[in-house]
Amino acid sequence: MRSRIIFIVSAVGLALALVSAYLAGRQPKALPPAFNPAANPYAKGIYAQGIIESAQPHGENINIYPEVSGPITEVLIAEGARVRKGDPLLGIDDSVQRATVEQLQSQAEAARTLLAELKAQPRRENLEVAAAQVDNARASLKLAEDQLAKQEHAFGIEPKSVSRDVLDNARNAQRIAATSLEVVEKQYALIKAGAWVYDIQNQEKQYIALSKAHASAAALLAKYTIRAPADGIVRSIQSGVGSYVSAQGAYNSYTQGMDPLIVMGAPDDQLHVRAYIDEILIDRIADPAKLGAEMFIRGTDKHVTLTFVRVQPYVSPKIELSDGRQELVDVRVLPVIFRFTVPKSLNLYPGQLVDVYVTAK
Repeated sequence: MRSRIIFIVSAVGLALALVSAYLAGRQPKALPPAFNPAANPYAKGIYAQGIIESAQPHGENINIYPEVSGPITEVLIAEGARVRKGDPLLGIDDSVQRATVEQLQSQAEAARTLLAELKAQPRRENLEVAAAQVDNARASLKLAEDQLAKQEHAFGIEPKSVSRDVLDNARNAQRIAATSLEVVEKQYALIKAGAWVYDIQNQEKQYIALSKAHASAAALLAKYTIRAPADGIVRSIQSGVGSYVSAQGAYNSYTQGMDPLIVMGAPDDQLHVRAYIDEILIDRIADPAKLGAEMFIRGTDKHVTLTFVRVQPYVSPKIELSDGRQELVDVRVLPVIFRFTVPKSLNLYPGQLVDVYVTAK
């Protein structure tokens, strides 16, 4: 019995040894790392995370937001295209605003025409009509005076030949004719004087107001075509034809947030690196006049020497690197901007994360 137990234990031990040997043979061999982490090239160096960006004299890339809302009707450029200041980039549906501009333009033109009409008075045809009315009134007065004279002459010869009623009617007719002549003469003088100066001034104000309303509507219409604010390269276009955009930008289905409609940057021959230095290391930064820096490209063993440009004198939360706007820990960093010339052997793009070492005191 004891011999059997010893045999079984030996067999089990042999089996375990065989399994262990088998598994040991199946273990994967340790692979070399994809790339070696960047080593500090300075005796006293400060590590910082950096973001490559376009070389801008002030700030970062140009983020373009539309000033109006509506669906995109056309995209006139492609990502990576070089554009000049004022070049059209894309168009937003402007059908309603265009109709408003045309309506205000018609109203302004009507007001201008009426103003020209007032300034052109008196109209020759109106003067001719008024002059004819004066002549007619004079003739009517002459007729009434003649009739009255005849009646008064007959009444003087023989009072009974003319009734008092007929004589009174003749006198009334003469006074009416005289009054009518006075009215048409004043009407003729009014027409001859032209439009009243206050009517002209009022119409001028209406024309100016409508012209400004048309100019304002036309300026707003121009904003439905997004144009390049400066020379540069189109880095990204966040939306396409048919997508709705607003002053908040364009909806990004990946981030589920609102992003700039278009991002523009400077040409790629000169790029900047925005290195974010942790606030606890700020005091160790060397004198900017003597500040040196090296940029290491992640995924490679290549590095590029950087030239100091400026310090952005504002310590801000570290959301530029993590995008963690709901972070509970307030980690703050100081942006330091460097420039470099892109080596022909490297493919570098704005928005790329890099490792940066900066000289310390």
